[in-house]
Amino acid sequence: MEELFLEWLKEYGYIVLFAWSILEGELGLIMAGIMSHTGDMFLPIALLVGAAGGFAGDQIYFYIGRFNKRYIHTQLHTHRRKFAIAHLLIKKYGWPIIFVQRYMIGLRTAIPMAIGLTKYSGKKFAFINFMSALFWAAATIIPAYYFGAEILAAIQWGKAHWYFAMPLLIILIGGIILTFKRIESNLLEKRRERRTL
Repeated sequence: MEELFLEWLKEYGYIVLFAWSILEGELGLIMAGIMSHTGDMFLPIALLVGAAGGFAGDQIYFYIGRFNKRYIHTQLHTHRRKFAIAHLLIKKYGWPIIFVQRYMIGLRTAIPMAIGLTKYSGKKFAFINFMSALFWAAATIIPAYYFGAEILAAIQWGKAHWYFAMPLLIILIGGIILTFKRIESNLLEKRRERRTL
């Protein structure tokens, strides 16, 4: 099964990378870097495809916010907390939040949609989004390309010692999620304090 999956990736790698970059991205970009290292992908094309997918994904979310406001208000009411945080970040930091939102777990889709809900210029958003997508793809694919051998060795170690690797991975992911949850809670708490003053 694993060999079949790898063969499929080698054959349709750029299509998979583009689709993966639209939806989430980082793991797909790391995989693209490793496959560029092994010669199964061409690094410059992988960079462009990854950036194009990331750009397309955020443009989709932006235009969902711009042209489907009623849908967001009625169907996504369970994510009001995320949208409140996104609006706070946009007000506080302005355009730089567009550039860094790709690295913000849990807010990656909320921020472009929240910006789409405002009167923010679509052209300006597209330009910043494009530059951010290029940087994001390069900052993830290039290190994976250069350290491909080390990453592959770590994956092999993890497969052989899964009983150590799985708890470490769970702790790492859990720590990242908890950190972002605390940041979100702090932002909302500061907002409440300002409203009560």
